[in-house]
Amino acid sequence: MSTLNTVQPITALTPELEAVLKEDTDRRLKNLIVANINTHYARSSSQFSNFRLAIRDKDVQNDESILSDFRRLVLPTDYESYRPFVEKFNSRPCRASEVENILAPGFPTHIPLSSATSGKKSKQFAKYFRSQPYLPGPSLHVGVTSLMNSFAYRDPVDVVTDSGEVVKRIPVCNESTGVMRAQNNWSIETDETRMASILPGHVAPWATGFIIHHRSFLLVHALFTLANTSVEGITLTFVVTFMDMMFRIEEEWSTLLSSIRNGTIPDFEQIDHVRAYLELNMRADPQRADELQRIGPPLSSPGWAQRVWPSLKLLRCVCSGTFATALPQARSVLGPNIVIHNPWYACTECLIGRNLNYGDTDTFVVAADDLIEFLDMSGEQTHGHVLQAWDLQSGKFYQPVSTTHDGLWRYLIDDVVQVIGFDPRNGLPVFRYSRRKNLEIRLPHALITETDLLSVVYAFSGETLLKSRSSQRSLMIASYP
Repeated sequence: MSTLNTVQPITALTPELEAVLKEDTDRRLKNLIVANINTHYARSSSQFSNFRLAIRDKDVQNDESILSDFRRLVLPTDYESYRPFVEKFNSRPCRASEVENILAPGFPTHIPLSSATSGKKSKQFAKYFRSQPYLPGPSLHVGVTSLMNSFAYRDPVDVVTDSGEVVKRIPVCNESTGVMRAQNNWSIETDETRMASILPGHVAPWATGFIIHHRSFLLVHALFTLANTSVEGITLTFVVTFMDMMFRIEEEWSTLLSSIRNGTIPDFEQIDHVRAYLELNMRADPQRADELQRIGPPLSSPGWAQRVWPSLKLLRCVCSGTFATALPQARSVLGPNIVIHNPWYACTECLIGRNLNYGDTDTFVVAADDLIEFLDMSGEQTHGHVLQAWDLQSGKFYQPVSTTHDGLWRYLIDDVVQVIGFDPRNGLPVFRYSRRKNLEIRLPHALITETDLLSVVYAFSGETLLKSRSSQRSLMIASYP
């Protein structure tokens, strides 16, 4: 399936690797401090009073002691420290003088909302331009791809001068939407020029990404994907979304085949605003409809996808942690030869890790885009227990602590990971997801964690869960606005 070399983690760092890791970590931390130390947040937040005092007379560009000052004096932060600053983007009018350089230099490229799993309600963040965009880990090159990504956004934030001139329009959207837009320079002002286009190597028109009704979003993507016999890859956000699409195809199988046969767009809900663009790209294909009719719908037999798309090699999606519950069902639909690739381990706040080996959906190496430190979970969870990458021990559990290009400083991520070793190429920690820190059931004499609950789900066979459609739907998580 893959010719990529397999990386085997080492259990302890060699002196040479530790030196390389320290040098690289210090360089990244220094760059982050230099970039963001003069933002509104860093200059005014009470979290930084001691740190600001310590570096007041230092040359932050050249004085290496600012790194130890940071590690000694900057306490871990949570969202409440940033809320008053981020909420300035909700002011109307949103004045440039209030939000420029507020968390990082300039204006954000987009404002994502965290999912409800991060707490009781969604949190807003500000994301800024990166000269070096996020890149996935090792992967297999594929040709024609069904890219199921939302390009939709809520009413953008118009940043204005004191005279009322709009100087920046910032979309409020999913993080995956914002990242894709930023990396490809797809501004909201130029969306109309792409609506009827199918991006090179893809199967559905751009306009499909503006369907905000989740069921219709899945079905229209499914329609164009089923109509194309040359699909080699399917890319979407979560593996549960893939299975949700399979169930929708099962429900609307006759409708989808009729549309492929006649070259028409069905009357799915809330697609009228993009119907004209979809119709421009839909062609009648009776032969393909007959072929699909002979194969049958997705849940009719195992390995369905390989018969529908003979060239399909890859399903790329997030499928670790809680999302792994859908993996047995996805494998049944795909068959044994199609690789399921988990490109990274991330949250709205930051990228935490990339997959270590192609096709391994559970094992990640810490990302080196920003800075990830670690809070030791075995003792008192205090400032003094924030450890550096070279201080970690294989087998122990840690909470990630993130300092980012986007202006987060030692931000606590509510996940727990288990370090299983180090990357022999650069010394970066290798880890597996363990659980959400805030998803626990406390009883008088017991603590039931997310891991315990998931083990019950995993006890069911993939075949049992696949047949239980109502049970599967209860696991589906919609990631679109």
